[in-house]
Amino acid sequence: MALSKHIDPASLLAAARAHPHHRLIHREHRDIHEGSYASRFEADMEVPKFKIPQTGVSSKAAYQIIHDEMDLDGSPLLNFASFVHTWMPEEANKLMMENMNKNFADQDEYPATQAIHTRCISMLGDLWHAPKGEAIGTATTGSSEAIMLGGMAMKRRWQNKRKEQGKSTQAPNIVFGANAQVALEKFARYWEVEARLVPVTEEGNYCLDPHDAIKYVDENTIGVMVILGSTYTGHFEPVSLMAELLDEYEKKTGIDVPIHVDGASGGFVAPFAYPSYKWSFDIPRVCSINTSGHKFGLVYAGLGWILWRNEAMLPKELIFELHYLGSTEYTYTLNFSRPSAPIIGQYFNLLNLGFEGYRRIIQADLKNARLLANALELSGYFKVLSNIHVPLPKTAEGLVGAAQKAVGAVPDPDDAEAYMKGLPVVSFRFADEFKKQYPYVKQVWIQSLLRNKGWIVPNYNLPPALSDVEILRIVVRESVSGDLIERVLADLLEITESLMSNPDVSMLMAAFSGQLSLRAEAHNGRVTKAKDDVTPSNTHTYAREC
Repeated sequence: MALSKHIDPASLLAAARAHPHHRLIHREHRDIHEGSYASRFEADMEVPKFKIPQTGVSSKAAYQIIHDEMDLDGSPLLNFASFVHTWMPEEANKLMMENMNKNFADQDEYPATQAIHTRCISMLGDLWHAPKGEAIGTATTGSSEAIMLGGMAMKRRWQNKRKEQGKSTQAPNIVFGANAQVALEKFARYWEVEARLVPVTEEGNYCLDPHDAIKYVDENTIGVMVILGSTYTGHFEPVSLMAELLDEYEKKTGIDVPIHVDGASGGFVAPFAYPSYKWSFDIPRVCSINTSGHKFGLVYAGLGWILWRNEAMLPKELIFELHYLGSTEYTYTLNFSRPSAPIIGQYFNLLNLGFEGYRRIIQADLKNARLLANALELSGYFKVLSNIHVPLPKTAEGLVGAAQKAVGAVPDPDDAEAYMKGLPVVSFRFADEFKKQYPYVKQVWIQSLLRNKGWIVPNYNLPPALSDVEILRIVVRESVSGDLIERVLADLLEITESLMSNPDVSMLMAAFSGQLSLRAEAHNGRVTKAKDDVTPSNTHTYAREC
């Protein structure tokens, strides 16, 4: 959740009046909503922006004011930066609205909701090859909360084991790649666990390399978090290889180090796109898995899931027994009340789509991502760092293999298993030859100029050790059709070629910087870092100090 601070309207207005563009419009009350419909709705009412109105306005007026302001947001359809799902069928919307007022925490009052939650856990357990009838899990507000719960369980099991052995429980550590999403680092910082960040390399596909990770493991390691789908490039980190190395480590040292799989995105991709791929509870060392229902689970924002292999993986002292809602209830969450609607939405998808429906959607996402990746590389302007468009090495033997090699056979574009495994993500940068030929063209300009056309495509640096490399990233979700891919590609190439022929375009971009607008107001309310704050030296992941 973003942090916001209290705004002083006077200082904000002073800054607005000082801006040369805003001097052209004389307005004394920028702290008051001045709607287009003032003559229709309470013309004499003043609606302050930063204080609670004294008497309020009608529901129609409040709706129209907020509705019009929300139109200034970007379009979710054109937001290629986010993994979060933004569309559901009409029937799902109706079902979720019908259950919007139900609190999932109240299990006694809403037993049908709890039954549906249990079915979802069972379905995910079956999807992830959990031992029959043994897995235990819960819905969360997202993968961030799920990672906190998974990390806490690993830490407590490590503490209990150390106490039984009469050893110190000081200085626990956890191992994960420097490409980790911010939630993993949040767990380590909030629960006082040393984060041992494994540097990433180009040879290691910009994510955790188990051969490097094993060097960071010791008797104080509560676990290794392996990411099934890197935020940066979409690569899958090899869970099975990490498990094999930890098996060998245990044989040598007697130290048992579990694996938690962060399947925030990949938990709903791998089972459908790569059914034979081994990454989940069919690997004995995997103790827990989380995923985001609101990503490739195809539900609106606000839903995550976490499952443990069995009850032994979740220490009982972390589970709370409640009696004040009318019955005895058991809970393991970071917050209490939460909406039931996202859980209902997940169950709708599972019933409506089934395995084959999810598979069709994921296959289509991957196909469109490969289409974009191949087109970018064929342009000659870009190098693609994600690899889902790269065919797997041909393994056919005899006459079939010789024939394939002779004709350079291209795999079926609809068959994801014929290509390298990963998320439907396209991460790319300027090609080396392009940078040599056009050294004045800054890659970040692509992001800004695409935004002018409505597209939201982020440009950012890779993790430390590769932080001098900037990449652009497009996440291909269900709503991203082949037509949309064609349009964004056309705009992307048009912008690139205009930068090649017009080096003064940077002056045009500079002319738009510094405008005080709604975006400036939003930034003005954000928490910033004080100049004398000390930055921890162990921050090396996707998260950066404010």
